[in-house]
Amino acid sequence: MPTLLLTGFEPFHTHPDNPSARAAQALDGARLGNWTVQSALLPVDPHAAGRALDSLLDALCPDAALLTGLAAGRPHVTLERVAVNVMDFNIPDNAGNTYRDRPAHEHPDAPAARLSTLPLRAIQAAWRAAGIPGGVSNTAGLYVCNFVMYHALSRLAQAGRSGVPCGFLHVPANAAVALAVPEDRPPLPYLPQEEITRAVRVAASVLAGDVVDGDVVDGDVVDGTVQAGTI
Repeated sequence: MPTLLLTGFEPFHTHPDNPSARAAQALDGARLGNWTVQSALLPVDPHAAGRALDSLLDALCPDAALLTGLAAGRPHVTLERVAVNVMDFNIPDNAGNTYRDRPAHEHPDAPAARLSTLPLRAIQAAWRAAGIPGGVSNTAGLYVCNFVMYHALSRLAQAGRSGVPCGFLHVPANAAVALAVPEDRPPLPYLPQEEITRAVRVAASVLAGDVVDGDVVDGDVVDGTVQAGTI
């Protein structure tokens, strides 16, 4: 039975919640056609997250990997086109570390960037058909989200599995994250958690081949398939 690895992140910085974690937990064990979703939460620490990803990819040998995380401030869900081999952030990770101009992978032959292998436009079309605004982003930032996308794509390439669909989906704040913003700071746009989870499920359904022409209703399977593998 094909397996989809779905990851989210634990809460970090000043955010008391992480909607990516809630979506991953809600979808753990879900059946999408003949696929099974296996969810995991990653630590907000590049080195620990990299080790966790290595273990998951080696143990599960997933047929697709959908990595998700919070992009507080974005108004809707976004797919990342590219991850770069750079860590540069002032907000401490959950290990208390910051990085400046550091490579994500120290190997001298590591490429400067890696492109998503998700079917970006098919997922975007499926969101639109399901009434979910969403888009494609050309920057995953330089924080831990970017790191895990780069790391997962690198690990799959090193294992000779670069054809496995893999990439990153950023979700906006949920109500809990938006409510935690101090009154003297600009308000955050947010989506209800149920809508965030639905967007992740629609994306996962495309990877599992359960969408026809972007037609998904609340994540339920629709007869027919779309083919993954193009950007």
